[in-house]
Parts: sequence; structure tokens; C-alpha cells
Amino acid sequence: MTDDKYRTAVDAAAIYSETDLRGTITHINDQFCAISGYTKEELIGTNHRLLNSGQHPPEFFRTLWRTISSGHIWKGEICNRRKDGSLYWVNSTIVPIKDDLAQHVEKYISIRFDVTEKQELLEAMRWRASHDVLTALPNRVYLHDRLHQAISAAQRHGRSLAVCILDLDGFKAVNDRYGHATGDLLLVEVANRLTRELRTEDLLARLGGDEFVLLLDQVNETLLPAALQRVLDVIAVPFHIDGYVMKVAGSLGVTIYPQDNEGPDTLLRHADQAMYEAKQSGRNRFRFFDVSISQKTQEAFKNIESVKQALENNELRLHYQPKVNLRNGMVIGFEALLRWQHPALGLLPPDAFLPAVERTDVIIDIGDWVIEQTLCQLRIWNAEGHHWPTSVNIAARHFQLPNFVDRLQRLLAKHSDVEPRLLDLEIVESTAIDNLEHVSQCLIDCQQMGVTFSLDDFGTGFSSLNYLKRLPAQTIKIDKSFVRDILHDKDDLALSEAIINLSRTFEREVIAEGVETDLQEKMLLAMGCYLVQGYGIAPPMPAEQVSDWATLYELTHR
Repeated sequence: MTDDKYRTAVDAAAIYSETDLRGTITHINDQFCAISGYTKEELIGTNHRLLNSGQHPPEFFRTLWRTISSGHIWKGEICNRRKDGSLYWVNSTIVPIKDDLAQHVEKYISIRFDVTEKQELLEAMRWRASHDVLTALPNRVYLHDRLHQAISAAQRHGRSLAVCILDLDGFKAVNDRYGHATGDLLLVEVANRLTRELRTEDLLARLGGDEFVLLLDQVNETLLPAALQRVLDVIAVPFHIDGYVMKVAGSLGVTIYPQDNEGPDTLLRHADQAMYEAKQSGRNRFRFFDVSISQKTQEAFKNIESVKQALENNELRLHYQPKVNLRNGMVIGFEALLRWQHPALGLLPPDAFLPAVERTDVIIDIGDWVIEQTLCQLRIWNAEGHHWPTSVNIAARHFQLPNFVDRLQRLLAKHSDVEPRLLDLEIVESTAIDNLEHVSQCLIDCQQMGVTFSLDDFGTGFSSLNYLKRLPAQTIKIDKSFVRDILHDKDDLALSEAIINLSRTFEREVIAEGVETDLQEKMLLAMGCYLVQGYGIAPPMPAEQVSDWATLYELTHR
């Protein structure tokens, strides 16, 4: 076949070229010029290396030339560089042309098709597989690969490596108040600030949500605390987004390799445990993972995770303990009390699992869940003709949230067919005193929505007339520790009488907890306390037992 026949046999869309045995270009078609950006005059007579992109290793071209110089066809994809410096990909078939008589290779022809768009798509897919789309930071997949490499390098060169997990404090409140779109903008700005703070040899990755990982290579352990504090300081500077000023903080957990001589997954887990300790210590601070106490920390972390799983797996339950009026035998309401239907251990009381999470945000999620479940139950009882006010216990961490009132308002709006006055929120006296101004305002705001409040465990803290005056709770609950010994401890008797008289003076309702015997009931009635609850009346019970119990109680006590 003549040269012209070779050339005309190629599809008009193909990129065609011929080179001699040294790779010097001897012929190209118009499509070659169009994709490369060079003219024929610029290319013919020059070596094909002019188009080298630098994207392939030397061995790639050694294999290519070995194949075609031995008379075999080579097929593959090559990345070339245009005259303007941009890259393009071609699917190439290079054919050695042999002399008809001697059968020696005398030149090479190359037929190429543009696959740049396909390669760009593949590259985009590879990038998305290893990066977070929102912040463009490396994701968990990329992080694990890089962490393996960093550990190997630290081993070879005897260096230290810091693995840090950063969790934003206050980010959930931003999402709740301004919406997720604004929250996403905040995450992008956090990523930008952290990126500017880190060195080129460090890595910043996003695990998801508001959790980031900082991989600090070749660390100087003496200087590390100052570097970590700078990271926290950068986060603490107010953000200006969409016309709003937002403040968040960071909790940073750190573990150092090789002191913590573990693999990537364990190092990340240890950093996560240290981060939880930072949160429990007050947030906006960093904590180092202590290998010597890792077993205790791991157990605490495991407990937190197990309670989170219980909430996610719908294993939590509410039981309801009645409140009654001893004078007229009426059921006046219930208190919703949390239980955990543990798959292995059976029904657990709150003391068995809540202490593990009371200083974490898990207690907030549980609190929201309890309020919502109670509102759902109130709707069911209303449909049955029962309008029993029901109280729920609110943890200090939950109630002291800056946006507690907004969160409660949203929950009430979801259950607009339930009268807010039927929901009573119980806070312990110590919670109120710890942040009196905030608590007083929250009480007022919530009461304006119709919700009522009870002050629980009254008398066990620093009770004073001033506190009682400034806390507009409708109900005061006498702590069960006083009621338990009311028959044989004159101090408990005197305190109970004082609380009852104070409540009457300040026009508060009073209810006694922990009533277990008929004698306690009679003593409370004699002191003018008619409202009680306790195991002497009834233990907490599942919702499906409440109606029958209430009917029977009122029939036998009225």
C-alpha cells in the first residue's frame, strides 16, 4: 500500500502522523494540527518529544519503543501537551511499517483519537472518590492512604507524627439558626482558614459533618502545643457569612506517633477519644491522648458510643410515673422517665447509662428525643379523652444551650395539635443556679409559649428566697431524700415544712417525690402537701398501661 493509501484509509476524524525510526515527524494531517495547536511547518522535521507532557514515567516510553522497534503494534493512551501548554489525551495505535523486500522497519505511522473528555471525566471521578466535594479537602479514603505513607516515613527517618481530630463546637446551633446552606459556607471558610495555617508538609482532611483531621508531619513536640493553640485561635475568630456574624470554637484531640505505636485506624480512634475529653473539659481546648490511661478512656468512649447507638437503634423507652392528688384521689399528670431496653442486659434505668453522656452532646439529642416522644404520647392520650400534663427532665447541658427556646419552639410546632400547657419541663435546682440569668429568661420565654416548669430536687442545693423569687417555675418538687426520712428525721421534716410554706407564700404548687408508704402520705397531707408521686403510688410504667392504671386508681381512691 502506498503512503497516500495509508493516509486516505484513515477516517477523517482520526489524528494521523508518520515518523522515522528516530521519532522525527515526517507527515501529519490537519486533525493533528488542530488538537496540538502547532502548524505543519512547526512540527514536520521535529522530534515527537516536542509533545511530551511529562505525565508518563520513562519506563512507559521505553516499553513503547521496545514494542514498535521490534515490529509489533503498540496500543495505549498517551497524554500530550499542546503548544499553549494545556494537556490532551489520545487513544493511540502505533504501527511499524516494514520494507516489502527486507522486512525491516522503515517508519512508524500513528493513528490517534481524542479521548481528552473521557480522561477528564475519569480524573474527576478519581478526585471525587478521594476528596470532599464541599470543601475540596481530602476525604477519609485519601487520609488513610496518606496516613499509611506518613507512618512508614516516620519509621524510616525516626520522626514524630501528630494525628489530630478537630470538632467544631457550636456548629449545630449555626445550622439550626441559619440553615444548612449557611452552615456549609461556614465549613468552607473553616477549611480555608485551617489550610492557610498549616505547613505544606501537613495534611488537612474532612471526615464529614463538622469534623476535620490534621495530619502534622515531622512535628517538634516542644513546639506542638503552641501550634495547636494557634489552630484553636484561628477557629475562634468570628466568621462573617451572608451578612451574619457567627462564632464557633474547636475541640482538638491529639495523639503522637510513635509514642502511640498503632496503625491508622487506631490512631484516629485515639485522637477522637482525646477530642471527646477536650469537649468534656469545657471545649475550645486541646487534649493529648494518654497511652497510659487508654483503657479507661476507651471504656468511656465505648459507653458514649453505645448510648448513641441505643438512640439510633430505637432502643430507648419512656415509662410514665403518676402524680396524684391525695386529697381528692385524682390523677393529675405523669413524669416521663427514660429507660434503655438493652438487647443483652434488659431494661436499664437512667442511672446505668446517662452519666456516661451527660457532658456530651449526646444528652442534647436524647433530650430532644424525650420531648418529642412525650408530645407524641400526649396526642394519643388527648385522642382518648385524657388531658394529663406530663413532665420531662431537662439536662443542664441541654437547657443551657443558647438556642434551647428555638429548638423547643420547633418541636412544639411539629405537634401543634398538642396544647403546650400539657408539657412540663423539670430542671434541677443546681442547673438554675449555675446560670441564673439565662435560666430565668428561658423560663419566661418558654412560659410565653404555654409550657410550664418545675424546679426539681429543691432544697438539695443552695436554695434561697432570692432564687425562688427570680425563678418563675410553677411547681417546686420536694426532693425524695427529705420525704424518705420525714417520719424519723426532724431536720428533714422541718425542711419539708419550710419548702411547703415557701411554695404557698410564693404561690407555687408543691409536689413531694419518693412517696413510698401510707404514713408518709398522711404526714404530707397533715403539712398541707397534697400532690405526690413515688413507688408507694405506682412505679413508672409503659404508656400502654397508663390508662387502665389511672381508671383503677381513681375508682378506688375517690
